[in-house]
Amino acid sequence: MQGDVFTLTRGDSPLLLSQPHVGLEIPTSIERRLTEKAKALPDTDWHINRLYRQMAEELNATVVTARFSRYVIDLNRDPGGESLYPGQSVTELCPTTLFDDSKLYLDGLEPDEEEIETRRGVFWQPYHDVLTEEIKRIKAAHGFVLLYDCHSIRSVLPRFFDGRLPTLNIGTGDGISMDPELAETVEKIAAASLYSHALNGRFKGGYITRHYGDPANNVQALQMELAQAEYMREEAPFTYLPEKAAALQPTLKKILETMLDYGRKRLAT
Repeated sequence: MQGDVFTLTRGDSPLLLSQPHVGLEIPTSIERRLTEKAKALPDTDWHINRLYRQMAEELNATVVTARFSRYVIDLNRDPGGESLYPGQSVTELCPTTLFDDSKLYLDGLEPDEEEIETRRGVFWQPYHDVLTEEIKRIKAAHGFVLLYDCHSIRSVLPRFFDGRLPTLNIGTGDGISMDPELAETVEKIAAASLYSHALNGRFKGGYITRHYGDPANNVQALQMELAQAEYMREEAPFTYLPEKAAALQPTLKKILETMLDYGRKRLAT
C-alpha cells in the first residue's frame, strides 16, 4: 500500500518497523529554495529500507517507510516543535540547517509558521496516523506490539557528539518506552556482537519511540540509530556496501527476533 507520504507493507507478526528518515522526495516548490549542498540530501538515513528489507520479510513485519525527505518535515520530532534534547544542538521540525550547521535554504527563503503548519498537516500527520492505525491493528491481532524505529547517521558529527559514534545506539527514552528487562536483553546482544554500542547514550529515541512506547499496555518501542560507516559510504554518492551490510544484518535480526520472543513470553505469563 502506498499513501501520498508513506509506503506501507503490512505483515502478520507483532513487529512494526518505522522508517521516518529514509525518504528522498522533495516537492519542487521546496527544492528550488534549497542550497546546492542541501539538494544532495546528505542527512538522509540512507539505504535503511534496503538494510532491513530481507529480515522484515522473513519476520513478517509491518513496515512504514517515509517517501519524503526529512528536509520537508522531520517525522521524528514533536509536532509542536519541542526539543528532544533541551540544551543540546538539534534540528527543527522543519529543518533550516544541515547536520554540519550550514544553511539548508537560500537566504530569506526559509519556511514561515504558516508553511510549517501546512507541512505538518500534509506530510507529518498522515505518517503518524498510519503508525497509530497499525499499532492498533497489531495489538488487536496479537495482544502486543514491538515498534522498532530504524535510523542511521554519519559516524562523526561534531555538532551533535564528540568523537566517533558507537555503531549500535539503542534508545528507549531513558527507559520509558520499553521494559528494562527487554532493553537489557537487547543491550547484551549488542555487547556480544563485533560492534560498539550504547544504551540511551547520545541518542535516546526520538518522538516516535517516546510517544508510542507504552510497555504497561504492551507496546514496546525502541529506536536503533546506526553509525552509517558500518554499511555504506558516508560521503556522496552514499554508496551501499553489501558486504559490510551483510556482516551487520545478523546482529540486527537477532535483536528483532529477541524482541518477538520476549513479547510472546510476556503475553503468556
